[in-house]
Amino acid sequence: MRKPSLATLVAALVAGSLCAGAPQPRAEAADTGGGIPSPSAASPTELGFDLDTVTIPQLQTRMANGSLTSAALTIAYLRRIKAIDPTIHAVLRTDPTALRQAAASDARHRDGHTRGPLDGIPVLLKDNVNTRDLPTTAGSLALAGSPPDADAALVTRLRHAGAVILGKTNLSEWANFRAAKPTSGWSAVGGQTSNPYVLDRNPCGSSAGSGAALAASLAQVAIGTETDGSIVCPAGMNGVVGHKPSLGLVSQSGVVPISAEQDTAGPMARNVIDTALTFSVLSDTALPGDPAALPKTSGLRGKRIGLWRLPSLGPEVDAVMTRTAKRLRTAGAEVVEVTPPYQDRLAELEFPALLSEFHRDIDAYLATRKGPRDLAELIEFNRAHPAEQSCFAGQELFEQALAAPPTTDPEYRAMRAELKDLSRRSLDETMATHRLDAIASPTNPPAWTTDCARGDNDVIPSSTPAAVAGYPSLSVPAGFVDELPVGVLLMAGDRKDTELLSLGAAVERRLHAWRAPRYLPSAQTDASR
Repeated sequence: MRKPSLATLVAALVAGSLCAGAPQPRAEAADTGGGIPSPSAASPTELGFDLDTVTIPQLQTRMANGSLTSAALTIAYLRRIKAIDPTIHAVLRTDPTALRQAAASDARHRDGHTRGPLDGIPVLLKDNVNTRDLPTTAGSLALAGSPPDADAALVTRLRHAGAVILGKTNLSEWANFRAAKPTSGWSAVGGQTSNPYVLDRNPCGSSAGSGAALAASLAQVAIGTETDGSIVCPAGMNGVVGHKPSLGLVSQSGVVPISAEQDTAGPMARNVIDTALTFSVLSDTALPGDPAALPKTSGLRGKRIGLWRLPSLGPEVDAVMTRTAKRLRTAGAEVVEVTPPYQDRLAELEFPALLSEFHRDIDAYLATRKGPRDLAELIEFNRAHPAEQSCFAGQELFEQALAAPPTTDPEYRAMRAELKDLSRRSLDETMATHRLDAIASPTNPPAWTTDCARGDNDVIPSSTPAAVAGYPSLSVPAGFVDELPVGVLLMAGDRKDTELLSLGAAVERRLHAWRAPRYLPSAQTDASR
């Protein structure tokens, strides 16, 4: 049978969706000049649909029939940012040109010359993705001056697709690769992002602002980045969908790096269809196919899924996985328990390899920007700026990376080769032995309390095999532990992103686990659930 293409998957998911019904620059106001209506001219309730649950295909249908404009949708999201973001601190700044971008999209819709499914759709970008007209800081005051000279390649793709760049989201500073015990969601530029479900709990890192902003419905989609867990963990912990693509399918150009051997940007959204549509724009790889070949997405019947339980995440998370497995079996999937091999060795090797790669890659990136010219100057900058030490003072990873062997060192090369081999074998052998379509595991534990003095409590091994192998992974909401979301992480083989998204859509429909956050001050303030 012919392998389904991304175009085929997108067409199928669209059909299903339509049938379903400076420091602390906190959310700066968008420019409303040039005759474009001000944000006070519309509200989400006036739109006639729920921003929490509406999908991109449903929005595009409304834009096509004239019952919705991109300007009205953009205004609605700007109003939500103004109203809600002071509570969660997920959005660093909005783009002063957002409404002009929306007006241009509306003109294309009127003329019948739209650029695809993202035309007119508001998108938030993690603040380690270069934008020529907005600061790109990676959360660090060292980069808070002039914007980069050019957009990241993925931003160029979004602009060409007609997406409205709504603004930038906060992140864990330097994508959580600075201190030995960082606090996820904190940066010197943006402060601390809170989990919208329970505000004293952590959003996970490093795409913390992107995940929290989506949970709060502050944009339709967002872009995150991952080296190991930094898309999927914020997705799971904030109750949204996050896709870490296969390595190489989304350009790394113009994204603040940790490691070219593992880094990738990827889409995050409140549902799989919006995630898939955004991936179709971000991806560098053309995946041709006939959209009519698959009129609907395949279900779960006959699928074989390996359940990697990870009991170290606690009995409550394990209970969510037990319920998940039961629902998948009821839908016709075969679920077998598995334990991918080589995990201890991967954990032993990954961090030393990343240190060498970070030194190489951050030096190359800093050479393109005004500010510190290399890692050594960046370390000195942090020592000289007390604001960089206001949550945690350490920069142990920077210092270790500065002293790490270069990537030309034979021992490093052997280490990375072993990592690549064992990570791929851990998934390939497990899937072949059990004839699996995917491996499923818990994405995250319940969100821990945010504590600068303690740092994170984030030993979460599920993301590592796919991250190190460069294989795709996808987190879908699976359930809750009290008020705190837990995701199920789906993993598949190299370049199996289309199949994984299709499976994820079926899992999403079966679990139906998403619910809106209630912004509780703490988990102890409400005993009703």
